[in-house]
Amino acid sequence: MNISYFSGRSVLITGASAGIGAEFARQLVPMVRRMVIIARRSDRLDALKSELNEVNPRLELFTRCLDLRNQDELERFCDWLAQSDLAIDLLINNAGLGDHGPFIDSQWQRVSSVLDVNIRALTYLTLKLLPGMRKSGRGAILNVSSTAGFLPLPNNAVYAATKAYVTSFSEAIRAELRSSNITVTTLCPGPVSTEYLSQATRPGDHESHTAPDFFIVPVQEIVRKALEAVAKDRARVVPGVFVNFSMTIIAFIPMFIKRLVYYARLGR
Repeated sequence: MNISYFSGRSVLITGASAGIGAEFARQLVPMVRRMVIIARRSDRLDALKSELNEVNPRLELFTRCLDLRNQDELERFCDWLAQSDLAIDLLINNAGLGDHGPFIDSQWQRVSSVLDVNIRALTYLTLKLLPGMRKSGRGAILNVSSTAGFLPLPNNAVYAATKAYVTSFSEAIRAELRSSNITVTTLCPGPVSTEYLSQATRPGDHESHTAPDFFIVPVQEIVRKALEAVAKDRARVVPGVFVNFSMTIIAFIPMFIKRLVYYARLGR
């Protein structure tokens, strides 16, 4: 990894209390100058803060307990950033929610939460922080999408659609920002052992959603590959040889064949 690229950076990480977000903090803590980590669970943030301070006592570290589903909280947070003169030049939009099951059986409150976190909050933070990056003359944005965004997924309809948005949005603003020294990278991980699956699974759903072991990429490798991609100004990274190969093959399969697979799996 190009350590010098991240040296002196001020990074903001959303969804930092566990999983991929916490690992981003762990891998960046020896390199960056300032870090702002946000999540809903204050106890997890406090524990992570203590861990990071032990690794790098000189780090300017700020934790904020924030529910990204709440627009008022999000706006107050951005106001606090501006008032504190915390010039963020590395934004990692990692926070995400899922909902597994037939759309017809969805609860709107849960669907709305997925839309709020995966789309609205990510877009809002990007919009609010981009002017500061442009003013400073440099910046990097890493948006965490998913391989689920590469194709419609029955029983994950809303989640997959939100990740398709993240991937498309990231590619579009990357093109817009090419002349401004601001890079945009999309991370599209496949199956990963984090708390996401348990949170996305609905009460009473006992179906197994685990992927084959050879398909699961360790969180540490996912984050390392993502940071390497940012440092090298790559547009997109899909960690894992098998995952990357599979997504490449899927991209060339006509939609009508995918539909046949969906219907067969759903027994229709």
